[in-house]
Amino acid sequence: MLNRTSILFPLILAGLMALITFWINKTVEQQGQKIDGSNRHDPDYIIENFITKQTNEAGYLHYILVADKMTHYPDDDSTILQQPQFTQYSADKPYTKVTGNRANVSSNGEEIEIQKKVVVIREATVDQGEMRLFTDKLMLFPNQDLAKTDSPVVIKQAPKTVIHATGMVYDKRNKTIHLLNKVNAHYEKPIR
Repeated sequence: MLNRTSILFPLILAGLMALITFWINKTVEQQGQKIDGSNRHDPDYIIENFITKQTNEAGYLHYILVADKMTHYPDDDSTILQQPQFTQYSADKPYTKVTGNRANVSSNGEEIEIQKKVVVIREATVDQGEMRLFTDKLMLFPNQDLAKTDSPVVIKQAPKTVIHATGMVYDKRNKTIHLLNKVNAHYEKPIR
């Protein structure tokens, strides 16, 4: 019996050590970073002088998105635009142009976040002068004709209206601007 125990003990000990080694190996593999390059944030393509256009159901131009440079990253499906210019068109409404230094485009293209020195220009109409809006960040929802920001905004409309506010929702379809907080306006009635 003593002989049998002396043979089984090393086998049981070796099996136990193999199980512990296997468990440690699996634990380390789960925590460590992959070295196959899949966790890198490298672009898969870059386009200089990028232009894209979208039309509505009737085939009329809805918007044009232009950028000096477009960079796409496959690891998170993100797209970065340098010097973006977004121009939106609607039948019987003035065009709206948005520019900035940089933009992030969602993977489905439904949201465009324009950042740094953002300027929105709505061309003049028969009834209203040109409007310019200045902010640091603006979320565009092109298919909804909607723009939003939580940042401070300055709105200047010809001839002499100036509005300061924090946060804004611009709904082009309904021709409304909803100012959210700290609104301060200076208005002078136009002389006709």
